[in-house]
Amino acid sequence: MMKRYLVLANGSVYPGEAFGSDKPAGGELVFTTGMSGYQEAITDASYHDQILTFTYPLIGNYGVNPDDYESKHAQPAAIIVHELARRPSNWRATMSLGEWAQQQDLPGISGVDTRALTKEIRDAGVMQALITDDVTPAVNAAAQNAQYGQQQVAAVTSAKTFSSDPAELRVGVLDFGEKNSILRELHQRSMQTVVFPANTTAAAIAAANVDAIMLSNGPGNPAELTDVLPVIRTLQDQYPLMAICLGHQLFALANGAQTYKLKFGHRGFNHAVRELSSGRIGFTSQNHGFAVAADSLTGTGLTVTHQEINDNTIEGLQLAGHQAFSVQFHPDAAPGPHDYVDLFDQFKTMILNRKEAAANA
Repeated sequence: MMKRYLVLANGSVYPGEAFGSDKPAGGELVFTTGMSGYQEAITDASYHDQILTFTYPLIGNYGVNPDDYESKHAQPAAIIVHELARRPSNWRATMSLGEWAQQQDLPGISGVDTRALTKEIRDAGVMQALITDDVTPAVNAAAQNAQYGQQQVAAVTSAKTFSSDPAELRVGVLDFGEKNSILRELHQRSMQTVVFPANTTAAAIAAANVDAIMLSNGPGNPAELTDVLPVIRTLQDQYPLMAICLGHQLFALANGAQTYKLKFGHRGFNHAVRELSSGRIGFTSQNHGFAVAADSLTGTGLTVTHQEINDNTIEGLQLAGHQAFSVQFHPDAAPGPHDYVDLFDQFKTMILNRKEAAANA
């Protein structure tokens, strides 16, 4: 197999063997701790243009199947694994991960010491990196000066509005890189979804006659998306609103809070979160490199509802005087713990109560 190299901005070099596409690749280098769910992760738009490292040592053992996509195609710039399973064993599998990566034009490197690589990212923080066929001074310089990750939402949001089959309730989803699993949880609760591109105006959403708003997950720096903040402020005054991941961060920014970049982010399925009102602890699926700053909440009307146990980062918010809340984690999981999937039930109850109050007014 062809030798390829992962070159980090700090000068570190990790050799390995190429699989998938042989095109060059570059992006922000991150890692996920999930022991399964590689297909969902690779098709999650929140990883758009990043180089995704899997910490679990064997990836691809159950192949790729047509049911577990979170979007229509691979999203990372490249993937890094320790060992690539070449003979998958699962009754749903239609091809191996290597075959699928080739089909998707997705570069990959196997045989990498992902344990050492992950420890380096944890110590130094996420950084830019390149995948190359040869290590030269020019490549090292390019890795040090690389700049990826700007305006990623524009690359992953839907090109036009689309909707699911009619149902009891009608939810407008503002698409910053939505996951299919979020839509699936809404559909399972008799909610039709109307998915809008990220640049849709509040007036256009109102014209679609929706009952509530979902702000989706997505990639990149939330502070870049200033145009959507007044839209969110208008929508939260008119509809029940739930926000997830990037949507949570934008919900916070729209109400005057600030966000900051985490050293190496939260990516995986084993993050313990405490619900402050009840003390309930649940394990969650997370995928984010930014967080809401706790010291920026004063005077915003936002209160913290959930908190990460390991580092105390904010994992949930509620807006006073509004039927609007957000979570940083993914209650849809897919895969991962479903400890907080009941938040979708809470959202539906909020919508039904709002409709009942309007009918009785």
